[in-house]
Amino acid sequence: MAATALVGRLSLNSPHIPHISQSLPAFIYGTAWKKDATADLVYQALNAGIRAIDTANQPKHYQEQLVGSGIRKALQEGMVKRADIYVQTKFTSVSGQDPDDLPYDPKDPVSKQVHDSVESSLQHLRTSGDRFDDVEGSYIDTVVLHSPMPTIAETMEVWETLERFVPGKIRNLGVSNCNLFTLMDIFERATIKPAVVQNRFYPQTKFDIGLRKFCLEKAIIYQSFWTLTANPKLVWSAEVGVLANQLGISTQAALYCLVFGLGNIVVLNGTKRHERMRADLEAVELVKAFAIRSPEAWERTLQSFKKLLEDPVT
Repeated sequence: MAATALVGRLSLNSPHIPHISQSLPAFIYGTAWKKDATADLVYQALNAGIRAIDTANQPKHYQEQLVGSGIRKALQEGMVKRADIYVQTKFTSVSGQDPDDLPYDPKDPVSKQVHDSVESSLQHLRTSGDRFDDVEGSYIDTVVLHSPMPTIAETMEVWETLERFVPGKIRNLGVSNCNLFTLMDIFERATIKPAVVQNRFYPQTKFDIGLRKFCLEKAIIYQSFWTLTANPKLVWSAEVGVLANQLGISTQAALYCLVFGLGNIVVLNGTKRHERMRADLEAVELVKAFAIRSPEAWERTLQSFKKLLEDPVT
C-alpha cells in the first residue's frame, strides 16, 4: 500500500457533472449530539485544521443551524474560505425525525419534504448574512440520504428530487446506512450517481468489505462512522497498539490511520476536545511519514490489521 493511498484528500468527481470536482479530507467533523456546544465545536474543529463538516437536517440529533453559525464565524474571521471546506448534510425521512420538531410538513408529499428540507439546510448553512433567508451564493457540497426509504421506488423519488438541486445548490449526492444491494440499485437507477456512502464501520456488517469493494470500483468514497465506539477490540488490538507505541500517538488515532490504510475511506471524527482534534491530524502526518520512511514495516502492520477484519490481504 503506497503511502499516498494511506490518507489525504480523496477526489469527488461526478462523470455526469464534469465541471464539479473537489476533494474530501481524511477527517470529517461529526456534529451529532453536540447540542448547544455545536457552533463552538465546529469553530474549534476548523481552527484545529479540520476542513470537512458533517451534519443533518434532523433536530432530534443535530443542530444544523448552529453548524452554520460556527462555519460563518470562521469565514468572517478569515480563518478559512468557503472553497477550502467541505460541508455535508442529510435529508432525514419522517421515520427518523422527532414528530414534534421536523424541518418540513410530514403530511406533504415526499418530494415536497425533500425540497423544504434542502431549502432550510441552505438557510442554516448559508455562508454570510444575518438574515435567515439570505442564501445568495450558498451551496452544500453533498446532501446524503440519511437512510434508504422503505421501497426502492420511494428511495428514487427522494433521489430524483435531490438531483434537481445539482449542480447549482448541491454539488454531490450520497447515501447513509445502506447495504450493498440497495447501493447497487440506486447506482443503476440514478442519473446523478452516489459520490459518498456513509456507514457504520463495525463487525456486524463484516466491516462492509463487499460494499467497500463496490465503492472503490465505482469511485464512491466510503465514509466510516462509529469507528471507535463500535470497535473496542480493534482499538485495543496488538496491531493498533504497536503502531501507537512506535509513533507516540494515541491508540484511537492509530486505529483511524489503519482504517485509512484500507484505501478509499475517510472517517467521521466527533471529538469534543480541541487538543485531540489537532493530535489526530498530526497523527495522520506522522503515520504517513512512517509509511514513506519504513514501507515494509507499515505494510506488515497493515496486512496484520486486515486479517483482523478478515479483509482480503493484498
